[in-house]
Amino acid sequence: MKESKQFLKSLGYPEGDLHNLPTSTKRFPDGAQYRIELPSVEGPRALKATLEEIERLNLTVHRISQGSGIMLLTDEEIKEMCEMTEKKKMELSLFVGPRGTWDISAQPFTSAGNVVALRHEGADQLLYAMEDLKRGAKLGLRGALVADEGLLLLTKEMKKQGILPQDFVVKVSVQMMAANPVSVKIMQDLGADTYNVPTALTLPKLAAIRQATDIPIDLYVEVPDNFGGFIRHYEIPEFIRVLAPVYIKFGLRNHPDVYPSGTHLDSTNIALCKERVRRAKLGMQMIERYCPDAITSKLGAPGLGVPVPTTRNKEVLL
Repeated sequence: MKESKQFLKSLGYPEGDLHNLPTSTKRFPDGAQYRIELPSVEGPRALKATLEEIERLNLTVHRISQGSGIMLLTDEEIKEMCEMTEKKKMELSLFVGPRGTWDISAQPFTSAGNVVALRHEGADQLLYAMEDLKRGAKLGLRGALVADEGLLLLTKEMKKQGILPQDFVVKVSVQMMAANPVSVKIMQDLGADTYNVPTALTLPKLAAIRQATDIPIDLYVEVPDNFGGFIRHYEIPEFIRVLAPVYIKFGLRNHPDVYPSGTHLDSTNIALCKERVRRAKLGMQMIERYCPDAITSKLGAPGLGVPVPTTRNKEVLL
């Protein structure tokens, strides 16, 4: 085992999980340690309700993300969501589609095959996902979720060639499931701008990932039931200390499956979004109570994928 540890160390990786929990000295571009993310905001009406609740509770939320995908939003809906978040100087991150669970294959729905659920099956699905990204960018979007290694590499090449803007934030979904320092470093090298780690990793395991990578870690501190249903609010101060730069992400337990979403689920989505904001308030009070000196970003900070107004977007994209 000693030789294997030496080998890992020679490659620049930690020798094992970091049980000493070292304090991270890495930061966001503005020097902040943490930012706040609210996921599963499905469509403009849910977003409007979310923003109203954020204002009512006087919270600072840096990123809004969505799971149903660019494909299932009209141009007008994407523009509306971009305009709302741009005014607040918040990042908007929309998922690409279609993914494996949209296809005719039964494998993503089987107990043994569901690990490929959000991968893109075949070259055509990669092509469709690229079209999703291009459409979103043309409408002002500057952030998207991906869950496929092939697409992740393509986003890197698309940025290089000006097909996507250089400031487009590629957020890797929790459903990619890379769970150790080497595999997450590979995601960083493939083009990930932020990485959503699996939900049940312990602090020593997360600390080892942080040592091996520089990109922000996205971490659920309240987890939907289908990812475990954990509520880890009391760990937030240590998450910030050990994992900076980190997005503290508030999901919701007892969350019905609303994917893929649509207007027929608006009332449910709005109720879920409001409660998710309240959960974020609970978590942020933990920060105020136990680590009040932790540094967060201001809205519009460098590195946030804030949408671009349509008029300016014409100047940015060909």
